[in-house]
Amino acid sequence: MQRLEGMGPVCEFKAFGNRFVLVTDALVAAELCDEKRFEKTLPPGLVALRETAGDGLFTAYNDEPNWALAHALLMPAFSRPAMQSYHATMLRTTGELVGKWDSYAAAGRAVDVSGDLTRLTLETIARCAFSTDFGSFSQERQHPFVTAMIVGLVGGQRRGAFGSLPVVGRPLNWWFDRKDADSRAFTQGLLDDMVQSRLRSGEIDDRDLLGIMLGTAHPESGEQLSAENVRHQILTFLTAGHETTSGTLSFVLYYLARNPDVLRQAQEECDAILGDDPGAEPTFEQVAKFRYVRRVIDEALRLWPTAPGFSRGPRHGSTQVVAGQWLMEPGDMALVLLPAVHRDPQIWGDDPERFDPDRFTSAAVHARVPHTYKPFGTGERACIGRQFALHESVIALATILHRYDLAGDPAYDLDVTERLTLMPRGFELNLTRRY
Repeated sequence: MQRLEGMGPVCEFKAFGNRFVLVTDALVAAELCDEKRFEKTLPPGLVALRETAGDGLFTAYNDEPNWALAHALLMPAFSRPAMQSYHATMLRTTGELVGKWDSYAAAGRAVDVSGDLTRLTLETIARCAFSTDFGSFSQERQHPFVTAMIVGLVGGQRRGAFGSLPVVGRPLNWWFDRKDADSRAFTQGLLDDMVQSRLRSGEIDDRDLLGIMLGTAHPESGEQLSAENVRHQILTFLTAGHETTSGTLSFVLYYLARNPDVLRQAQEECDAILGDDPGAEPTFEQVAKFRYVRRVIDEALRLWPTAPGFSRGPRHGSTQVVAGQWLMEPGDMALVLLPAVHRDPQIWGDDPERFDPDRFTSAAVHARVPHTYKPFGTGERACIGRQFALHESVIALATILHRYDLAGDPAYDLDVTERLTLMPRGFELNLTRRY
């Protein structure tokens, strides 16, 4: 992808009855990240997604009480002690992935990277957050939740894009609703079963997110989340929590297979930390030591942030002037287009397409203009599960790189698909055991 040629730093257009303002300039995007002047807004696609995700953390409006309540209750679930409690489960799930990949490597078969990493990240979030096992590595087909989720995401995008069209918008929405009804019913039934099963068990404690949501009250107000909102939060975490991470890991492996020098450095770091035991697993304390692996992740997220944008508008109905020339009035919104912002030559130099993890050395990060790298969103509405995703990603990559050499098809051209997040499509790797 190239930065959008011919577009100014702010571009306005109308499509499908909606007005869109796209920001591709990193400095303008950084200004929009000022929490005193701007706040998150919901673009049409997220508004449409509320039909299934309701007022979950990702789709809630800023002033909805369930957002503030859920955020306050769930922050401890992503603390350092919480990460320690999830670590063993992440290792076991990664072990199931490499067990499958070992068999493919022995048979000389290529692995479906995005498909298998989707299995990994779905199982990880389901087991860590909800003590639920989807059996992703014990059956050949993906769990039906994944299919239903994709149908729901695509349907939400369609309703957001076409729902406001004059004359045809209403019948199109009716048709989309009919088409997606079975998938929505399956998803809601599965989530309701998870909630009711836990309530019947009486095991409502802080062992996982589900227990926290069902059993914890706000320390000051005494409020608790309703069963309906708990269902919305589960869907939010299952969807966003596995989609974004599987896409990130897929892009990382794509770039590593295309950049042998970077792959070699990453493997050398993994070998230095894990030793020569092919079955070595990173300890909790070792995860922070994979600094080069982490830079590789950051650079992949720069080029392909799996959540490709976020929308901002004036805070509290104010009127704001952006970059000294663009007026934003109450109700206006601007979509920060991250793949373009993360390629802005003002920040990333004359070769922003080049994959270079050294852009994320400590010195480089501190020298960069703040708020110009935002793969997890910004401000109070930034991704609450960032530390979970990064911890999981480092474990998976350290294990994979320590165990395998990677070879991609040189004829493969990166094909990026978008549902709610970005993901490589049709990307396969041939693996060779290193030990």
